[in-house]
Amino acid sequence: MLYIIGLGLNLKGISVEGAEIVKRAKKIYLENYTVDFPYKLTDLTEILGKKIIPADRELVESLSIVDEAKKRDVALLIYGSPLTATTHITLLQEAKASRVKCKVIYAASVLDAVAQSGLQLYKFGKIASMPKWDQEKNFMPDSFIKTIQENNSMRAHSLILVDIGLNFDLAIEQLKIAAENHDIKIKDIVVCQSLGTKKQKFRFGKIEDFEKMFVKRPYCIILPNKLHFVEKENLEQFRM
Repeated sequence: MLYIIGLGLNLKGISVEGAEIVKRAKKIYLENYTVDFPYKLTDLTEILGKKIIPADRELVESLSIVDEAKKRDVALLIYGSPLTATTHITLLQEAKASRVKCKVIYAASVLDAVAQSGLQLYKFGKIASMPKWDQEKNFMPDSFIKTIQENNSMRAHSLILVDIGLNFDLAIEQLKIAAENHDIKIKDIVVCQSLGTKKQKFRFGKIEDFEKMFVKRPYCIILPNKLHFVEKENLEQFRM
């Protein structure tokens, strides 16, 4: 049987049900290519008390984990909520096609935690994903800015999730360049750092205020749109 288990946002974020399954699983993998973890693998291993095997994109997308689950109980641990990435939906589909039993164990995600910014979740639009650019190779995809345009047309807030390994200063630079290329004016932004952990921080201010600031990974960026007066009041507590 295949278990797809969300880890939540910190070392103790896994559910009781998820932890119990890990204890009895014969093989445990950790998906490690969609997020910068706020803790070390050794710390997670100590908390769960089991050997954990890192699983990169190639391993997960090869679907060999599904084949293995035909013979034994296999757990795939995923940071945050387990079905946020489309890759993991594919695992469910493949398990069904292969007649492998599969169970999903949910946990908190960044999509839950951003609500502590004071912005109302139902007022967010489509999520934008910002890739890491390589300007020397002329690899500068900016489809994320088009998602922001769509959200702006609905007066919806935009949540930007960033590629693994993308440092904050480069993300701000990419955001400014893409916005300028598409004639979008960005004023205030919200930066969320290490959500759900002891190092969690929310910062609110002009995009220029963040240009020389160090923000530790993992982080995400919010572009607020039309604000309710309660949202305004809540955001002001994070004003720099």
